[in-house]
Amino acid sequence: MAGRLPKGVVALGFVSLFMDVSSEMIHGLLPLFLTGTLGASALVLGLIEGVSEAVAQVTKVFSGALSDRMGRRKPLALLGYGLAALTKPVFALAGSAGVVLAARAVDRFGKGIRGAPRDALVADLVPRERRGAAYGLRQTMDTVGAFAGPLIAIALMAASGGNFRLVFAVAILPAAIAVLILFRGVEEPPHKASPASRPRFDRASMAALGPAFWAVTTLGAVIGFARISEAFLILQASAAGLAVALAPVVLVVMNLVYAATAWPVGILSDRIGRRGLLLLSLVVLALSHGVLALSAGVGAALAGVALWGLHMGLSQGLLSAAVADATPAALRGTGFGLFNLVGGLAVLLANALAGGLWATFGAPATFAAGAAAALLALLLALRQGRNRPDGIHSHATKGLE
Repeated sequence: MAGRLPKGVVALGFVSLFMDVSSEMIHGLLPLFLTGTLGASALVLGLIEGVSEAVAQVTKVFSGALSDRMGRRKPLALLGYGLAALTKPVFALAGSAGVVLAARAVDRFGKGIRGAPRDALVADLVPRERRGAAYGLRQTMDTVGAFAGPLIAIALMAASGGNFRLVFAVAILPAAIAVLILFRGVEEPPHKASPASRPRFDRASMAALGPAFWAVTTLGAVIGFARISEAFLILQASAAGLAVALAPVVLVVMNLVYAATAWPVGILSDRIGRRGLLLLSLVVLALSHGVLALSAGVGAALAGVALWGLHMGLSQGLLSAAVADATPAALRGTGFGLFNLVGGLAVLLANALAGGLWATFGAPATFAAGAAAALLALLLALRQGRNRPDGIHSHATKGLE
């Protein structure tokens, strides 16, 4: 399935698959569990999603830098996946929005610990000319889990008469499998640098990252601001008439399209470059927001969700490969951590704004603002592409080429 990709990359793909099965079994139902069973508002939902994801992104910068300093990635990845697995039972027992917030924050803290070391490990395992395929494969398998999880949740909801807590309890099993695969199936390549020569998290390291890295990071932050939480997609589909028990269909549709495109797009980017594909993804994201803002029925809402999945398939693996390409090998953990820190702050702001717009002006205003942010990202990407001193790609944009 993976051609010339190392078995460690494939194993990391399966780790992502099983952990996403677990996470999306919960995430696909959590907005309705919060707003229906626990009585939380859309604003509270937005804050929970924003704070939780921001915790993950902020944590990545420290775990990434620590992995560079240690010269090891796998131990931190194991810690992060293990912590996430241990938090799963809390969702089944939660009696208030505050408990859910705490569980989501700790779960995302685990995601933050594992994220940058894992992404840096993928780059350590493959040469530059195969990174689009490697990140695309990992992203595809991650996304297969992301639509398998909601399908399992739908089946369990139907069989149990709508028992949210039972679904959340079953989600513990795939999380445990993910940890086991990582422990047994991934061998980390040796790092040759001596402890004394390994980078520290200081100004010198920040300067060494270089302009190409910061150009990719700036663009990634604006794109992150344009992507509100999938929880709002679920709420919009529900408002359009989708039955509560079928709410996870939103994530199934989005992730089915995402999974079908991420790996082929990654392979294509290794051959033709990344920038054109990323520009296309931003057009698709703006269109998705527009369709969702105007949707008057379930079919239209799901069409907007499918476009969202296409945007993710066109962009997510490419951004990871672009960061790996633009970052010095010794600073890959730090680079991925900083990239996700900046993106996490954008996500926090975007979700808080989305929740406020939804509560005050309704869903159309929320998606209209997202479309505007997507177009802003498109303009920034076009401007970065024009900032080339000659007919060859400059160092400031090489990560996206």
